[in-house]
Amino acid sequence: MLLKAVPRSRNFEAVLLFWVAGIHAFALSQIQLAVNQVMSWDMLLYWAPPTVSAWILHYVLRKYALNADGLLLPLAFLLNGLGIAMIYRLDLAEITRGGTDLFAERQVWLSCFAMLIAAVVVRLIPNPLTLRRFPYLAGAGAVILLMLPAAPVIGRTVNGATLWVGIGELSFQPGEIAKILLAIFFAGYLVSRKGPLSEIGSRVLGMKIPGAKDLGPVLLFWVASIGVLVIQRDLGTSILYFGLFLVMIYTATGRAFYVGIGMVMMITGALVASRLFDYVGSRFESWLNPLSQENYTAAGGSYQLVQGLFGMAHGDVIGSGLGSGFPQLIPLAESDFIFAALGEELGLAGVFAILAIYLLIVYRGLRVANTHQDEFSKLLALGLAFVIGLQVFIVCGGVMGLLPLTGLTTPFLAAGGSSLLANWSIIGLLLVLSDSSLKRVSA
Repeated sequence: MLLKAVPRSRNFEAVLLFWVAGIHAFALSQIQLAVNQVMSWDMLLYWAPPTVSAWILHYVLRKYALNADGLLLPLAFLLNGLGIAMIYRLDLAEITRGGTDLFAERQVWLSCFAMLIAAVVVRLIPNPLTLRRFPYLAGAGAVILLMLPAAPVIGRTVNGATLWVGIGELSFQPGEIAKILLAIFFAGYLVSRKGPLSEIGSRVLGMKIPGAKDLGPVLLFWVASIGVLVIQRDLGTSILYFGLFLVMIYTATGRAFYVGIGMVMMITGALVASRLFDYVGSRFESWLNPLSQENYTAAGGSYQLVQGLFGMAHGDVIGSGLGSGFPQLIPLAESDFIFAALGEELGLAGVFAILAIYLLIVYRGLRVANTHQDEFSKLLALGLAFVIGLQVFIVCGGVMGLLPLTGLTTPFLAAGGSSLLANWSIIGLLLVLSDSSLKRVSA
């Protein structure tokens, strides 16, 4: 009777969760057999807690968001489980060579916490329109979070990027939460200013452009993005925030001018920064000439990028197999370069599958935006979906040598609590938005 009392999407979600849990168990067992030549019950520590957490979130959806999208949770859980499996595989390699830097167990409990936070989001925000009342509060919170890494006592610089806040042994990347607050702020601001921002001020070279006062937001946020680039020393973070703004302002106004002028301003700012700041210039130089001896051996140079590229090349089309490659040779394979580690052991086919999963998550988010009649919810869903897609593009593009490397992490896959917390919160918000859109349609 329970299965008949709920929409098909919830039952479909339950079936997919069974399959994903099975895939996760298979990956862990395959890794144990390949590395240790024997299976042990230790595998349950890395399988059971996240699986239970995913089912708790599923239960919360059945109780409080019956009409929520049925694919978002299984897809995100699949990526999260795959990330745990690869980090566990790297831990086994670390143990084999006598190391003590282990991350898998911590990643398991961080994943559980992040999924439970998503459940809290679903429970406490039944109506996403409540967020519309606090756009400037969200904007102020984002600014404070972005400035925290620059604080003299708690700010931390890791691999040249000042993205972290540390208190004792605990560290946190506030920019991950800031991207959610920025999406809320942009959605609220752009809905309230949609009319003036859409108006035509004059024509320049045949192009219709808005008035000078309405260009203020673009100029202001461009300056803010360059400020992020200078303070946090990371081009990817700056591009992520500015790209989010451009997509949302274009969606709100339908004016391609904003995208065009924004891209010109961002590229110009990045090129100027590469000349003025050594740390930005070195990233560009390592990207453009990764195999040069000088860049390869320099501190913070292209060694990591080259090792990742060689690893993915070794994986070929079908990969070396889980547990059978050498991803431990890639620096920071558990975090910044987990995509390269997976590329080596799963091959090009596995890389395409992972990117397809991300594409499906973005598609489902855009579908939620498309079904909403409310402008704020539409913009918020689009912004949240786009920020995941853009972050994946920036990170994976950097790992594959298509873009300069950044301090961003691969959503759901990479080790780190900040990224997990932020991206599972995004999933929670998208689930709430999808549920509210269907409720409005049925009403």
